[in-house]
Amino acid sequence: MNVVLIGYRGTGKSTVGKVVAARLGRTMVSTDAEIVKRAGQSIPEIVAQHGWDYFRDLESQVCRDQAEGEGLVIDTGGGVILRSENVERLKHHGKVFWLTASVETITKRIGRDTQRPSLTGTKSFIEEVQDVLRERMPKYKAAADHVITTDGRSVGQIADEILARL
Repeated sequence: MNVVLIGYRGTGKSTVGKVVAARLGRTMVSTDAEIVKRAGQSIPEIVAQHGWDYFRDLESQVCRDQAEGEGLVIDTGGGVILRSENVERLKHHGKVFWLTASVETITKRIGRDTQRPSLTGTKSFIEEVQDVLRERMPKYKAAADHVITTDGRSVGQIADEILARL
């Protein structure tokens, strides 16, 4: 069984995933890192040159491949839940943990990250986070087997909760 981490950008999926993988003695894989590797471009370059649909197609291919693995910790991109086939594949061999955080926490964590292209291209950073979160929340909720709040908690505390729920 895989451990699958979903959630918006900056909720702690990558950082927590590394700790969970280490504690379980498992391999951690990142869907975003695999997309970058396959495309030979950064995510902003992929989106700028090919658009979001192309990026989502690559993401679906990566999800299909990683979901077939066994005993992985899978750190997914924030939009993985936008395609139901991704969720179905990831749930088939895994438990899905939705990591959540407040808009304030998210903006503090990712405000200076240049590897995360705008999702809307038209709104302020905080407005974008608020709007995209509001839009995606029902999809995250539907996909999740477990919900873990990351605000004001250490990486170790979050990893402990995931391991306890496994």
